[in-house]
Amino acid sequence: MNSMRYEEYLEQNGSMTYSNVGVSMMPLLKQGRDLFTVKKKGKQRCKKYDVVLYRRPPSHYVLHRVIKVRAHDYVILGDNCTVREYGITDRDIIGVMTGYVHNGRKRTTDFWGYRLYSFLWVNFSGLRILLQKSKRRLGRILHGRR
Repeated sequence: MNSMRYEEYLEQNGSMTYSNVGVSMMPLLKQGRDLFTVKKKGKQRCKKYDVVLYRRPPSHYVLHRVIKVRAHDYVILGDNCTVREYGITDRDIIGVMTGYVHNGRKRTTDFWGYRLYSFLWVNFSGLRILLQKSKRRLGRILHGRR
């Protein structure tokens, strides 16, 4: 994409396929292996379970999942994250994921397995976060760090 910003690319092309960077969307997307496709966000509000590409000022881009739709903003959480983000607005969101390639398999967000994964991942996020934090804490204790 050269030096073109994601917003500009989506404005010109309507959608883009890109490789994710980082671990925040594991196990769905693994850096260096998987791809995701986003379409430009329209005027409609995002829905619970949508994976959105949004901008944190000044120009940091994040791909995370909507776990709650509120009147004026969204609560967002990466699939491999333990901290919910609040205050993400429609103005911050530039794209919505429509498909992905996981382990070489191409899927859309309409695929039943993806929809089931999204439902379980969001609705059990409290338990998942508790287990992740407990695992980290136990690791620090076992390795002599506090």
